[in-house]
Amino acid sequence: METPVSSAAENELRSERIAGGILPKVLNSFDMIAIFVAIVLFISNSAGLASGAGPAAYFYWILGFLTFLIPGAIVTGQLGLMFPGEGSIYVWTHKAFGPFMGFLAGFCAWWPAMLVMIATSDAVVTLIQQMNPAFLTEPWQQGVVIIAVIAFSFLLSILRFRATQNVVNIIFVAYGGAILLIGIAGILTLLGGTPAHVDYSPSNWFPQVHTFTFYGTVILGLLGVEVPLNMGVEVQNTRSITRYLLWGSAVVMIGYLIGTFGVMVAVPVEHQNSPAAMVEAVRNGFGPAGQIVSTIVNIIFIGFFLFNTAVYNYSFGRLLFVSGLDRRLPAVISKVNANKVPWVAVLVQSIIAAVIAALVFLIIPYAIQTASPADLSSSIYWILQAAVTVIWCISMMILFIDVIIIRRMYHEEFKRVKLAPDWVFYLCSVLGTIASAVGMVVIFISPWASNIELTQWQILIAAIAILSMLVGVVIFFIGQKTIKSDISDKELLQQITS
Repeated sequence: METPVSSAAENELRSERIAGGILPKVLNSFDMIAIFVAIVLFISNSAGLASGAGPAAYFYWILGFLTFLIPGAIVTGQLGLMFPGEGSIYVWTHKAFGPFMGFLAGFCAWWPAMLVMIATSDAVVTLIQQMNPAFLTEPWQQGVVIIAVIAFSFLLSILRFRATQNVVNIIFVAYGGAILLIGIAGILTLLGGTPAHVDYSPSNWFPQVHTFTFYGTVILGLLGVEVPLNMGVEVQNTRSITRYLLWGSAVVMIGYLIGTFGVMVAVPVEHQNSPAAMVEAVRNGFGPAGQIVSTIVNIIFIGFFLFNTAVYNYSFGRLLFVSGLDRRLPAVISKVNANKVPWVAVLVQSIIAAVIAALVFLIIPYAIQTASPADLSSSIYWILQAAVTVIWCISMMILFIDVIIIRRMYHEEFKRVKLAPDWVFYLCSVLGTIASAVGMVVIFISPWASNIELTQWQILIAAIAILSMLVGVVIFFIGQKTIKSDISDKELLQQITS
């Protein structure tokens, strides 16, 4: 019989003790589902898969659900019920491996969010261009809009959390309706007698060697299952943890399959590999009403990515918040405003994202002499996105290992809230770790920028990923050296709430 190596109380973080007394409990099950979908369901991923894999896209989606999304939900549910503190993977990895690995895992989960905020802002640019291709053609114009979206997300993120979340929930419902319209567009296309734009021959439903990299693409499209629990102490009822994982996963799976079907049926193959394909599917499928309906869908998608940027901002800001409470970072980063929101953390990451956007879109393309500033800007953007996605995959590998270590270290606590038999957790750990590794490998063997050679791409991605990890290590040890004396919980609370 296994005995616990230690108890959770012996390895408690300060943030676990006091975060719940600083931030109000405002999140219910529906809120958590909306946040989960905002983080994971980037419907534009359906377009890329439809164009590249054809009918085999359905196979890859289902394989990704079975080997990554569902195992991730099971593992997250177990760890979230055991340790429902603020910070999710930061807390769980601290429990499994100690302070250094806890901080590094939190850093690996946090750093990609800076680039994802730029990606969601860039999606707004793409959707505006869908309304009029003459809009925002220059990199500097795109950069201005991206920085404006990031600034807007900051303002939303420091409002009273309940008020912001109410708006996010409305956008979530509208987003779901827009995705349904994409699926309906596909059905109307078939009912109207127009054949599907892809070959649905039986042989094309099965994976081929040349399409297997799309499995990795699916894994990248499913990252983020643990993110809503960055706000663990703000959840009103622990039952919301399993509910959001169950229903949120169902919405994500259905949403991606609907989006893939709609694009595959209603959009010509040469147009499918574009975020604009989602809107084009509606325009093509709804006949005479298509222009009006597609414009509505486009506006909904713009609204979604506007508010989605805010969801990333306030969700990942909580990782900085708990790092300040635990003295891994200066305590000032945990300061909350009158709305009881960690505004300094949100401000810091908004500034970081805006500075990166300015470099990529406003400065480097015009500082370096090149025939096409737009191509240079795009290449830098995709290199950075790919590199930080590698780091996010590393954080997911750590998550899938955490659950096995925690089961051994905290056996009694694990058994009290166990969601499944032990063998299920071992299977989830193996499947999830392998799937995360595949996601990383695909990034290295399939460049996202067509004008960069493979070897150059691999060197740049590896260098940026390694440098980013080293930055995380340096920040941790600097924090350990500069914080020479500890302070009481009461003193810390006075600092961050004054």
